[in-house]
Amino acid sequence: MSSTSPAERSLVLIKPDAVRRGLVGEILSRFERKGLRVEAMETRTLDGDFADQHYAEHVDKPFYPPLKAFMTSGPLVALVLSGDQVIEVVRGMIGSTDGRKAAAGTIRGDLSLSNRENLVHASDSTDSAKREIGLWFPELG
Repeated sequence: MSSTSPAERSLVLIKPDAVRRGLVGEILSRFERKGLRVEAMETRTLDGDFADQHYAEHVDKPFYPPLKAFMTSGPLVALVLSGDQVIEVVRGMIGSTDGRKAAAGTIRGDLSLSNRENLVHASDSTDSAKREIGLWFPELG
């Protein structure tokens, strides 16, 4: 299906809790069934410095140390998705941050019972998508 506007991109991280629980395929298939395109995908384990770069705006906040410990606790899957209004579409698909409060039918609403271990991260704006994709996949920049 063609669109008059160029496809947007979003960084999505399938977090360590989802990898540990064997949910990577389930989460990926939801995005693919929606019609989004996977442009890049890589499994990696974050170190503390990279986590600090990714979450630069949160480093000084009280919730950051446990978030950093969680995000560096095991492998995650980083991917770049593209499609029409992909940032808005993906954020709608993943649901609100707290899995206990996220709507049924969303990834977090169906699969998460936590605020911190909430399975996925997705860019929240075109500016953050550009910054995050440049950090995670500099070759796509």
